[in-house]
Formats: sequence, structure tokens, C-alpha cells
Amino acid sequence: MIKVTKDNLSSPSLALGLIFFIICLFFSPALSHALSVEEVLQKIQKSYENIQDMSGSFVQKSYIKDLNRTDTFKGQFFIKMPKKMRVNYSGENPSEVVINNGEITIYQKNEKQAIMGRFDTSTYGQTPVVLLSGFGKIQEEFTVTNKKNRLFLKPKKPMGIVVSIEMQTTDKGFPIQSFVIHDTYSNRIEIILKDVKINTGLKDAFFTLSFPKGVTVLDHRP
Repeated sequence: MIKVTKDNLSSPSLALGLIFFIICLFFSPALSHALSVEEVLQKIQKSYENIQDMSGSFVQKSYIKDLNRTDTFKGQFFIKMPKKMRVNYSGENPSEVVINNGEITIYQKNEKQAIMGRFDTSTYGQTPVVLLSGFGKIQEEFTVTNKKNRLFLKPKKPMGIVVSIEMQTTDKGFPIQSFVIHDTYSNRIEIILKDVKINTGLKDAFFTLSFPKGVTVLDHRP
């Protein structure tokens, strides 16, 4: 995990390459080959209609082309529709990221530092898993094709530096098994979700961070 500063907080390309995202070690069976693209999209859309919140665990593997390096992170994610999200990263450099109604807070425990700023889709790279909360509107946001039993999503409108998203679906439980983000810098973030739980009753207070004594809070909100 890199140290976040005011400069890289506003740089989606650096954040996209160096922090946040997900690949799990276990694979579930892919969605039946017999289903058409339209049927798969309807299945995803229907699953999202009743989701009020979701949570799960993840492992993230991010390949950064310029550094010729792959970084791996583990943690948990929590999403409350439509605009609340929390990601807890474990390991040697634990951190917590909260997005709450257009604001983002990044708390780096080892550095005893918290940074607050504005969040929107153009800077989603600060925590790319936020894309998961919007996949219920795939047909509105993306042009979708099917290649080798995977969905390939191309944004209809500019989405930061995202070029395309590759998605693997499953017919067991939550329909999205994994997705891979490709960006304009040829970086690649691969994500596989595990143990996704739906509608567990996440409270609003869970998406507000409190910091222990001694933490420096840098507020870069306008």
C-alpha cells in the first residue's frame, strides 16, 4: 500500500495502479453457456433490484505496467445502496476507506494519518470496487459483448481512465463472480468476490470513521 498524499489523492491513474482492488483464490462455476447476453444482463439487473446492502471478502491483484509489478491486497468490502461504501484492508499496511455521499476518507493506520476529499466516478480509482455498486445499470452505462463466455463492458460515456471491464458471471448466489478493469495506461486490476452477503442490515453509522488520539486528519474537501 502506498502513502497517500494530497497530490496522489487527485490522481486516478496512480491510485488505480497502486491501491485498491480484488482477486479471490477460489472460483465458482461460470454462468451456463446456454444463456444469452440479454438473459445474463437481466439476471444481474434483477438481482440488484432488491439489494439494499451487500458485503464480502476479497483478494486484490493489481498489475502496474510502468513499474512491471503486481501488488496484492486482502480485505473486506461493505456497500449500502446507493452511495455508501467501506473497504477494510488487512496485512502489513492496514487501512480503511469510506465513501459516503460523495466524500471519501482514507485512514492509514500505520502512518496515523487520515485524508478526506471529494469522490466522483472520474476519480473512482481511489477505490475501484465502487464499480460494484453500479453494475445494476450495466445496459445504461456500458456497451456489452460476449467473448469466450465472459461479458466485455465498454463505457458509453467517459469513466476516468477506464477502457473496458471484463466480467465473469456465475449461477450460484450473487451473479457477479469476478471482473477485470483495463485502463488507458495498460494497467490491469483483477477482482474475484467471495462470500458475498446481501441485505444484512448495515447501519448508516458504520460508514462514518472515528480516529484514535494522535491521528493527523488532512481535509482536502472544497
